[in-house]
Amino acid sequence: MQPAEQPSALQVRGLTKRFDRLAVDALDLTIHRGEFYALLGPNGAGKTTTLRMVAGLLRPDAGSVSILGIDALNDPVAAKQITAWVSDEPMIYDKLTPLEYLAFVAGLWGIDPRTSESSARELLVSLGLEPHLNERCEGFSKGMRQKVALAGALVHDPRLIILDEPLTGLDALSARHVKGLLGERVRSGCTVIMTTHILEVAERMADRIGVIASGRLVAEGTLTELRQRNGKNDTSLEDMFIALVNIEDAAA
Repeated sequence: MQPAEQPSALQVRGLTKRFDRLAVDALDLTIHRGEFYALLGPNGAGKTTTLRMVAGLLRPDAGSVSILGIDALNDPVAAKQITAWVSDEPMIYDKLTPLEYLAFVAGLWGIDPRTSESSARELLVSLGLEPHLNERCEGFSKGMRQKVALAGALVHDPRLIILDEPLTGLDALSARHVKGLLGERVRSGCTVIMTTHILEVAERMADRIGVIASGRLVAEGTLTELRQRNGKNDTSLEDMFIALVNIEDAAA
C-alpha cells in the first residue's frame, strides 16, 4: 500500500475578490512544500489581494484556500498558527525594543519564554540587528523596522511564510541578511511565497515563478520553463515579464 500523498503547502481554487472592479479572477494556484515561489505582476494585478486572502486578512467572495491540508476559510485559527505574514509596511510597537517586541509576539502565540528568548535573539542577530537589540524601535529606519517585523513573523516557527515586497526599503546588506534567512528557512522545509518588483531576486531565489495580470495567473514555471515558453533560452526574466504582461493587456 502506497503512503498517502502529503497535501501541498498552499492550494488555492477559484479564488475571487471584487472591489470596485474584479481584483482576483477565479485564481487557481498550487505551491509545493519546501518551495520558494515568487509571484510577479504589475501594480494592480491582484498580488497583494491574493496574499491577504491566503493569510486570512481578507475574506474572498468565492473560492477555497488550503494551507498544508487545513481549510483556511473554515478553520482560520489553525491555518494562522502555521503561517507567517509580512507586509511591505512594517507595523511594530515603537516603544518596545526588538527583543521586547519578539517576546510580546511569542507570548501571543503562547510560546514558553525560555524557548522564545533564544530563538528571538538568534533571529534578530541573523538579520544584522545585534547592535540594536535593546534600543527602542521608534528611532529605527524603515529597513530596520522591516527586519524586526520579519523576525516577529517567524518567531512561532511557521511552515508557510507569506511576504509582500519584503525587500522594500532595505539597503544591499540588509537585503542580503533577509535573503539568507529566507534561504535557510526553505532549506529546513518551510515554504515561502513572495511578491517582489525586484526581478533579480525572483530570478536568483525562486524555485518557481508565477506571473499574475488582471487577477489571473498568466504564466507559471521555473525560469527555464518560462524561457522555453517564450522561445528564447537566453531571455531575461524582465523581458519575459514585460512580454507576458503585454500579451495579457492586449487580450483584455
